[in-house]
Amino acid sequence: MGAEILPVAMFVTLLFAVMLGHPLGVTLGALAILFGYIGVGPGVFFILVSKTYGLMTNYVLVAIPLFILMAEILSESGVSEDLFESMYIVLGQTKGGLALATVIISILLAATTGIVGASVVGMGLLAAPAMMKRNYSKSLTAGTIIAGGTLGILIPPSIMLVVYGAMIGMSVGKLFAAAAIPGVSLGVLYLVYVFIYCNFINPKAGPPISKDEVSYTVIQKILLTLKSMAPPLFLIFAVLGSIVAGVATPTEAAGLGCLGAILIAGFNRKINFTMLKSTAYSTLKITCMVMLIFVGANLFSAVFLDLGGGEAFKNLLLSISSNRWVIFSIMMFIIFLLGMFVDWLGILLIIVPIFTPIAVNILGFSPLWFAMMVSINLQMSFLTPPFGYSLFYFKGVAPPGMTMLDIYKGIVPFVVIQATGLVVFALVPQLITWLPSALFK
Repeated sequence: MGAEILPVAMFVTLLFAVMLGHPLGVTLGALAILFGYIGVGPGVFFILVSKTYGLMTNYVLVAIPLFILMAEILSESGVSEDLFESMYIVLGQTKGGLALATVIISILLAATTGIVGASVVGMGLLAAPAMMKRNYSKSLTAGTIIAGGTLGILIPPSIMLVVYGAMIGMSVGKLFAAAAIPGVSLGVLYLVYVFIYCNFINPKAGPPISKDEVSYTVIQKILLTLKSMAPPLFLIFAVLGSIVAGVATPTEAAGLGCLGAILIAGFNRKINFTMLKSTAYSTLKITCMVMLIFVGANLFSAVFLDLGGGEAFKNLLLSISSNRWVIFSIMMFIIFLLGMFVDWLGILLIIVPIFTPIAVNILGFSPLWFAMMVSINLQMSFLTPPFGYSLFYFKGVAPPGMTMLDIYKGIVPFVVIQATGLVVFALVPQLITWLPSALFK
């Protein structure tokens, strides 16, 4: 046990520091240097330099600021407002129609932005007041907006999958293809739940709007829907289509996405110098935050593994059971628990270097399938209290009278749906592996 004291103390100290609210990137780097100096000596500074230089020369990571910029510009372009207006007209007279519209718009936004915060805040400002005005259940309103917004972390183009691919040297295009069916499937499950809940379980939770409020013909509704969906579909085709067709790498596709977002903003007459300046500044802040965590977590993982933490963790898991599904379930449960307290990026950068060799080399799982299972699990981290980021994103823009208890009650069914989806994708791995094998032969 003596050789395992340092890595165990290192991991426990990290959890304690995060729970105290210290910045994750700084905490990871500081603990890595402290414990690395104790266990490795001055060589820890060479590890810091080499890991940081490796990040600086990683071409794939250039996609991160580009996708963030694309999301920032798109959030200012008026696309979400046009989508909500058309879905409001088309689905408003259905029980739970506004909630259904919110999920559909969230799926489209997820396929264009990949930024959870932008989707949750944007839909919170648009949909929450409209739903509350028409006496929708507070918990249904909160749960629908928050859960729909988190789809952006899984449905491509996803920042999380770009980071994941850069970490393990896997094709980001394959990760995008693998995430498409699980991401959209979760969105469809949300739609099924909302429809059943509002039509059969509690019709008062999502009352339809009056016919007098919306008087459009079927043809007008179709034309309005096509007009509002054209910009996001154009952007999806530009980004994902170019990757699938082999025309562009994910990094180049991110550049195309930025150009497409600028064109959409210009078409909607939303583009000006002030908007470009604010979106560029927001992109800079978010990118700096992401890369600081990236540097700290890379150093933390390197030192942790060098001190024998990976070997100790492997021995601990294998001592519990020889059944690979039991070990896999323990891994998923650990990620789920960490998601309640630690940011998804920190979990990804710390856990993946430890878990992936065990899952692939010892348990024999497909690296692509395992990557998706981790990613689907991490999506729940945005919803699980006490530190689910989406909960606080929404609370910041929630209408007056919406309490944290309403928000917590609202997300419970959607966490159950996500957990159910995780089990289904574990039992039917073809839902993950079929599309990548069909597109990338």
